[in-house]
Amino acid sequence: MLTAGTSREALALAANHPPDAIILDLGLPDIDGTEVIVELRRWYRAPIIVLSGRTSPGDKIGALDVGADDYVTKPFAMAELLARLRAVLRRDEREAGPGQPREALIGRWLVDLTAHQVRQAPADASDASGDGGEPVTLRLTPTEWRILEILLQRPGQLVGSAQLLTAVWGPGFQQLTNYLRFHMARLRRKLEDNPARPRHLRTEPGMGYRYQP
Repeated sequence: MLTAGTSREALALAANHPPDAIILDLGLPDIDGTEVIVELRRWYRAPIIVLSGRTSPGDKIGALDVGADDYVTKPFAMAELLARLRAVLRRDEREAGPGQPREALIGRWLVDLTAHQVRQAPADASDASGDGGEPVTLRLTPTEWRILEILLQRPGQLVGSAQLLTAVWGPGFQQLTNYLRFHMARLRRKLEDNPARPRHLRTEPGMGYRYQP
């Protein structure tokens, strides 16, 4: 379990060590918790439970509308909080589904969504390092990870630009398609054998993007 005393520390921890779930207090000293949820939902898809002393309907609705999965008010019973946590984790597992791929091959790179790692795919039955050492890995930004995860979990399916923008950046960004073009270009330069003629990360002009296995 990881803990953070400020919003900035929490965002940094979540980016570097993505947790299975987050329990978030809205009354943080540097950034309001609702803004933290918005920032997290730009790339983080796992459950977020708000644990707060704010009891007004407006606070609850605001947190849920920007991406929280549940809202527990203080004072609270630990047994109830743990039950809510188990419930959102079960729901997350059901939504992920056993049939959804957790690995995908793009060019010479193997993308492992479970380990949150991109490593060079082995050329043969030996290893992926070429010299018996550590596998060659590739670094992606949190935004690149979020876009890639959404596409890879829907192999062969069209994902609309507005859907991607909302999932990665939040409500109100549906028209900023230049954000997607920039990050998709970066992903292709990193992953595709020929970024100018991508085989796997495809653009559907005027509609959106598709991961083609």
